[in-house]
Amino acid sequence: MSAGVIARDQVERLVRQSLERSFGTSSQSTGHKPNLVVNISARHCHLNQAAVDILFGPGYKLTAMKKLYQDTDFAANETVSIVGPRQRLLPNVRILGPCRDFNQLELAFTDAISLGIDAPVRMSGNISGTPGCLMVGPKGSIELPEGVIRAERHVHMSDKDAAYYGVKAGDRMNLRIESDCPTTLEGLLVRINPSWKMEVHIDTDEGNASNLSNAHKVTLVKP
Repeated sequence: MSAGVIARDQVERLVRQSLERSFGTSSQSTGHKPNLVVNISARHCHLNQAAVDILFGPGYKLTAMKKLYQDTDFAANETVSIVGPRQRLLPNVRILGPCRDFNQLELAFTDAISLGIDAPVRMSGNISGTPGCLMVGPKGSIELPEGVIRAERHVHMSDKDAAYYGVKAGDRMNLRIESDCPTTLEGLLVRINPSWKMEVHIDTDEGNASNLSNAHKVTLVKP
């Protein structure tokens, strides 16, 4: 080999390392290519069965209006009204099913401002120390002592998706949205479950600011 000439195997190794750093791609490709879907998660709530019983009557069961992208979840026909500390009303907040073991209201920043609630950015389920609200249904009302959050932007992944991007649960990624309002949303939390389809969730404020509905390209990358 002539002096100053890099061997081909060295070149390939350097290229693979560069790709892994830039795009999170695995050098041992399995042929799996994720289907990236980005959805806007509008204001909604999750309820346990005890809360449903109070709001809609004892033994009431939520009914599905439509299936969501993740096979286990659905948007219910049932809605509730939210009353904030300023006595301002937010009607027709959709319940997502099935019932969970905690009560949680997820709002966009502008929703929280309207209600007068200082809702922190939290991962779903992490509601300790968060503000509460009054929730009103057709049969009763319930004062939630906590559970009002702005949902942290995040990406659902299967194990194969995570291997493709070279990430693990709890890592952070960036989402580039190409539209007439090009935007990069940073710090998406990686969440992994073997049964999940790949899906990014952002709230209505983030979706509107980036004009996601008219985007022509979205790209998910490791920072």
